[in-house]
Amino acid sequence: MTYSHEFQQSKENPELFWGEKAKDIAWFEFPQKILSQNENGFFRWFEAGKLNTSYLCLDHHVKSGRADQTALIYDSPVTQSVVKFTYKELRDKVALFAGLLDSKGVEKGDTVIIYMPMVPEAVIAMLACARLGAIHSVVFGGFASHELAIRIDDAKPKVILSASCGIEFDRIIPYKPLIDAALRESIHQPDFHIIFQRPMMVAELFSEKELDWNQALQSAKAKSYIPVDAHDPLYILYTSGTTGKPKGIIRDNGGHAVAMKYSMRAVYDTHPGEVFWAASDIGWAVGHSYIVYAPLISGCTTILFEGKPIRTPDAGTFWRIIEQHQVKTFFTAPTAIRAIKKEDSEGLLFTKYDVSSLKYLFLAGERCDPATYEWVSELLQVPVIDHWWQTESGSPMLANMAGLGLKTIKPGSSSTPVPGYDIQIMGEEGQLLDANMEGYVVIKLPLAPGCLPTLWKDDDRFHKSYLSRFEGFYLTGDGGYKDEDNYFYIMGRVDDVINVSGHRLSTGEMEEIVAANPAVAECAVVGIADKLRGQRPVALVVLKDSKPISQEELEAQLIQSIRGKIGAIAYFKSAIIVKRLPKTRSGKILRKIIRNIADGVHFEMPSTIDDPLILEEIRTSLHAYKIGLEFDLN
Repeated sequence: MTYSHEFQQSKENPELFWGEKAKDIAWFEFPQKILSQNENGFFRWFEAGKLNTSYLCLDHHVKSGRADQTALIYDSPVTQSVVKFTYKELRDKVALFAGLLDSKGVEKGDTVIIYMPMVPEAVIAMLACARLGAIHSVVFGGFASHELAIRIDDAKPKVILSASCGIEFDRIIPYKPLIDAALRESIHQPDFHIIFQRPMMVAELFSEKELDWNQALQSAKAKSYIPVDAHDPLYILYTSGTTGKPKGIIRDNGGHAVAMKYSMRAVYDTHPGEVFWAASDIGWAVGHSYIVYAPLISGCTTILFEGKPIRTPDAGTFWRIIEQHQVKTFFTAPTAIRAIKKEDSEGLLFTKYDVSSLKYLFLAGERCDPATYEWVSELLQVPVIDHWWQTESGSPMLANMAGLGLKTIKPGSSSTPVPGYDIQIMGEEGQLLDANMEGYVVIKLPLAPGCLPTLWKDDDRFHKSYLSRFEGFYLTGDGGYKDEDNYFYIMGRVDDVINVSGHRLSTGEMEEIVAANPAVAECAVVGIADKLRGQRPVALVVLKDSKPISQEELEAQLIQSIRGKIGAIAYFKSAIIVKRLPKTRSGKILRKIIRNIADGVHFEMPSTIDDPLILEEIRTSLHAYKIGLEFDLN
């Protein structure tokens, strides 16, 4: 099949197209209806289909002759260990842990929060939940207690699964104090907290509800898989919302399985028995889709990496892993490549390794700038493919599809739409825009299988957030344009969610934290361009006349506050005191204009601005703080 044929068929007859793709999945009962709409008018895929995602990932392959093939490679430079699991070994461990959860009352439809580092037990926990029909919600290990508490109250888990600690290249991070603090803050309390004890730090257990992972397993009995409906949720993954309250993205079992299997073949050109590595974290969508589910559903070997692109031990770590494990397809973020480039700009460490097994490098998480693309492309001498998708989609929406024949690569572009996604650029009034006109990136409904069908227990917010702005279209929240060849260029968020090293964070939530400081009268937090991280937050603060404070003291207070509420991943470092903020006559703060000034991006003076002179004041303040570039405001 060619890309043109597949894409056209998916547009003209999506039911026929996805019905054929569904045949690649080992259903217990094939769906009775491929595409339907529920009482809310939301589209759903594969009605009345019966399956089990854990079965697809493990048991199916054991039965089909892959029992002794390596399923998972755990490579941990921070613990200096490499452990491999065959499909049979992994199946047995998952079945045993599912038995433990079952013995603690976890049933189909219950929720379980997983707060763990990148260790095999985390993957085992995810698959064990899927085996029981329980809904897992993985929270990034080390996430701040306040954020964890919000997720506990929203998901209401029956059980929390965690580890005693995580490991960075220079320190050990205790997890239990963070969880204990979250549980003191949360209203909901789980029935049990099961803790995987790591030898470098053992957590103290205080109550009968706190169980030692390995000790509890000693009395567990293996549990078989439970058939679930295609529409049943597989997991909840929380992503930042503009209100500060995270949105619980739901992934259903049926659409997700079909999308995972299709994307591995069509997008990544990766097949059973081949080695696929996504250098991400299971706390994020990439980790769910392309460390755990897609490679295992497809019968591949996947790599679980506990480390960093640099300093574990050096900027050659990625190349070492590719050589040692014979990786064919590698997926990481531009941030990681920028970090390696900063540490090893001449590629001297790269020359130590034989990476001839590598056929493709895929990049996603934030836009890959042309300079980064050119550097890594020259280094690797393989196709470097920048593709675009979201937590909400769960798999690529724009990609140069290696499995359907690579097309011309255009640096700066995420290429053309993946089959199943009718992507358009739309103006403020809902008009479709021509080539090279920047606007909202939207997708005509229905969305492809694997996309979120709704939000966790919040259909109204799902409709308001994604479907209400343009009738019949899904609003991605990103802005961009397409060229004459239908190649799309994603330019960034149109709302107030910023992307820091691939982590979507709410500036609205940061503003709430900044505004809570007793010295602050008014503030705006914007994401400015950062060469390494894509974006980083900067706060512009107007002080109360009655609360004099030095810039240094205020900045130190705000850094501590945001680190305590959101965590170090926000990379909040800068708070700038200004006399006033640029606003429209109606009082709306012009955050995009502030961002443009900081990034040195030309803009037209908005007709609704209250006082144009303030923009020069903002530019001067940013420049004095050594943020932003000199340029002509006119």
